[in-house]
Amino acid sequence: MKESLKALLDLLDLEQIENDIFRGRSPEDRQQRVFGGQVAGQALVAAGRTVPVNRPVHSLHAYFIRPGDPLVPIVYTVDRVRDGRSFTTRRVLAIQHGKAIFSLSASFQVEEGGVAHHAAMPDAPAPETLPTQRERLLPLFGERFAEEFTSRRPIDVRHATPLTWEAAKDPALTTPESKVWLKVDGELPDDPLLHVCLMTYASDMTLLDTVLLNHGLAWGDKRTMGASLDHAMWFHKPFRVDDWLLYAQDTPFAGGGRGLAHGQVFTREGDLVVSVMQEGLVRVVDA
Repeated sequence: MKESLKALLDLLDLEQIENDIFRGRSPEDRQQRVFGGQVAGQALVAAGRTVPVNRPVHSLHAYFIRPGDPLVPIVYTVDRVRDGRSFTTRRVLAIQHGKAIFSLSASFQVEEGGVAHHAAMPDAPAPETLPTQRERLLPLFGERFAEEFTSRRPIDVRHATPLTWEAAKDPALTTPESKVWLKVDGELPDDPLLHVCLMTYASDMTLLDTVLLNHGLAWGDKRTMGASLDHAMWFHKPFRVDDWLLYAQDTPFAGGGRGLAHGQVFTREGDLVVSVMQEGLVRVVDA
């Protein structure tokens, strides 16, 4: 197991400090704000630990309220909103310096049968045929940056479509769609909540990039700034994040300093297992 994955699993193993109150921390090498996927994943861990294991999460809706401070712990308070016959509802607040930085509502459901259908998986090259993220970054930024960038990441990401930095250099590569294969860099135990929380973490890594990809923008281009505003996920079927998953993303709208992105996560067998929506702040200095 890659060291960065071990570190992420440690971050998701929250400390329980009281009934329905948990404490998490951020990576020691993070200097700016807390990564949104981290706080979302930790909040879902807090909610899930108050719910029976036979009720898996089926949806979450979250708002990023303030930037998180990576230098101090994050306290997660869980409100047990409802425990019904079929559904359980939890609300979580993430607090730093006495103020809420993030809120999450999650719904859990006992497994049931019923009518079933799902969208078809889009075509994409097999992940093994695609270059690694490090190999894609090498010609753009050189070996030192490529190595530092990828060594810190616990998720193996293989892009089947252009990187934002590539499209920023070549306008012909701009597109409103992005396809990314991803999986954690190691084997995981059979804990469904852990796999869901890790997917929550990973879902925030590339989704808002799709908005930039459509306009030839990139983080770090000295004119684009942004942040996640809200995030919603629906978990349709069980899955494993230590197997390859195709994250198909598109952007239906941008305007008013915001961009909307939509994602669908498929297994290699073609099953749709997760749907995602996210709106983010996207401001361009020279716009």
